[in-house]
Amino acid sequence: MAHHHCNCCEYEHHHEHHHEHHHEHEEHDLKSQLWLIAITVVLLIAAVLIEKNLNLATWQLLLVYLVPYLLIGHETLHEAWEGITNGDAFNEHFLMSVATIGALCIGFLPGAENEFPEAVFVMLFFQVGELFEGYAEGKSRNSIAHLMNIRPDVAHVEGRGDVSPEEVGVGEIILIRPGEKVPLDGVIIEGASALNTVALTGESVPREVAVDDEVISGCVNLSGVVKVRTTKSFGESTVAKIIDLVENAGEHKSQSEAFITRFARIYTPVVVFAALALAVIPTLFGGAFATWLYRALMFLVVSCPCALVISVPLTFFGGIGGASRNGILVKGANYMDVLAKVHTVVFDKTGTLTHGQFAVTAVHPDHINEQQLLHLAAHVEHFSTHPIGAALRDAFPDEATDGCKISDVEEMAGHGIKANVEGRIVCVGNTKMMDAVGAKWRDCHHIGTIIHVAIDGEYAGHIVINDKVKADSAEAIAQLQSLGVAKTVMLTGDRKEVAENVAQQLCLNEYHAELLPADKVAHIERLLTEKPEGQYLAFVGDGINDAPVLARADVGIAMGGLGSDAAIEAADVVLMDDKPSKIALAIRIARRTLSIASQNVWFAIGVKVAVLVLAALGIATMWLAVFADVGVTVLAVLNAMRALRV
Repeated sequence: MAHHHCNCCEYEHHHEHHHEHHHEHEEHDLKSQLWLIAITVVLLIAAVLIEKNLNLATWQLLLVYLVPYLLIGHETLHEAWEGITNGDAFNEHFLMSVATIGALCIGFLPGAENEFPEAVFVMLFFQVGELFEGYAEGKSRNSIAHLMNIRPDVAHVEGRGDVSPEEVGVGEIILIRPGEKVPLDGVIIEGASALNTVALTGESVPREVAVDDEVISGCVNLSGVVKVRTTKSFGESTVAKIIDLVENAGEHKSQSEAFITRFARIYTPVVVFAALALAVIPTLFGGAFATWLYRALMFLVVSCPCALVISVPLTFFGGIGGASRNGILVKGANYMDVLAKVHTVVFDKTGTLTHGQFAVTAVHPDHINEQQLLHLAAHVEHFSTHPIGAALRDAFPDEATDGCKISDVEEMAGHGIKANVEGRIVCVGNTKMMDAVGAKWRDCHHIGTIIHVAIDGEYAGHIVINDKVKADSAEAIAQLQSLGVAKTVMLTGDRKEVAENVAQQLCLNEYHAELLPADKVAHIERLLTEKPEGQYLAFVGDGINDAPVLARADVGIAMGGLGSDAAIEAADVVLMDDKPSKIALAIRIARRTLSIASQNVWFAIGVKVAVLVLAALGIATMWLAVFADVGVTVLAVLNAMRALRV
């Protein structure tokens, strides 16, 4: 039997059984519960047939019905007794036990019909509801477990053989074969491969890695054998952090969950006392005790707030699980509330809206062609460690292999680099350098860093280098605006003209440039005061130097959690890859989750109130009452499961 207390008021403990709660165990539980329900149904039908065909006394009938009743209800009766001894009488097991025992006893009152079939049916249906909850819980747990599939089982350590990842120290060498999960974060020292990061980022394109590249635990090694020197212990590695985050997300309750917890504490005792009053007061005025007792018992059946207490946290659990499958880690249900009501989104520029890497964006040659200009510049910059040098080499990748002879490389501080390429003196640098060699340079209308080139003192053209805007940044801003986000703001430490250019490309509402980290916090403070009450501000950064701003915003979103611990620590929501468009997806998921939760709340409260009214008026029957309780729970749980699908 599935022993899951869903003590209505104690749901909090509900999803803390570890996911180690293995699959087979759960399936075995479900199977035995299904068998129990099936046997009870057969026995109940048999009991009804016996009652119809044999003229038995009431006490004999009671014995016949007690067989299916105790078979299906022994667990519930036991839980109820435990609840009473632990001082928590108002749990749903207690309510169901009282209601069904009452129904079994009614038949012995003068002038009353027996309600034995109802008593068994209420218990039976209650168990069906429990079965269902168990299944739904298991299902959303499996979605999280799907994410947890990233958990590596073994590490092959050089000189030690196979050990569990927890036992591997920092700096040890591990071997990762194709098809295996990367067990710990580290750096490749031998070999090359492609990594599948889909479980972490939701991204299906494999990442190519080679010597000196970082690898992150939880990815799957696809093609080559690699040797990795570990840089972190298992407890500190990306996988352990992600698993920990998702499992503990349930501890931060959303507003609706907090409301439900308070509601359950008040609702249940109120309905129980109303039931008592309903049984006693009308009989004082001459009502038939049996009739009013029956109505009071229906009150008890409906008094359990299961549908709410189970389905609302399950909805958030599902929403968080669905988001994690898409590479969005939400650290708590309370951030779902905030995401759904975002009014202002503030972006950092570098690494968030742009790649944070320089690239050649334009080539303007004079009297030689573009290829030649790039070729010469790349050769001169061959030994440069500056990002600009790297950008020039990337633009002309053949530079290393085309066999040109380079000599007399000379770096001139603050000016640029001069070198002899195939017998010609080539100068690559800024305008000061051009002036120094007497080349007549021309200015450029493009935004970015301008690199001028002169050959033997004669001007040869210039190359424009810029930080590239991410391909989906514009789409991300457009999506946010279509979702009704009122303000999109960019804060950056970069130069004003660069910021203006990015802001115009992306149609941002406002931008502020040349800021220090403290200025960013000041801007956030100002924006927080400007937004309407009850709406929120999100800050999106790459987590490198944004920690104070991430913490100050209503919800801090960090990009590129794959590889940045700082981001995972500081933010409330972590996007595992570098796509700004995931922010709009996160907001959509949050809104959908909240709407599913509120549908459940109103549906459950509405049906219960209706049945309470009908029961008090004597129109409802025990069958209807049990539908109002268990049926609503099943429907609400089914609805909550929709949150998993994004």
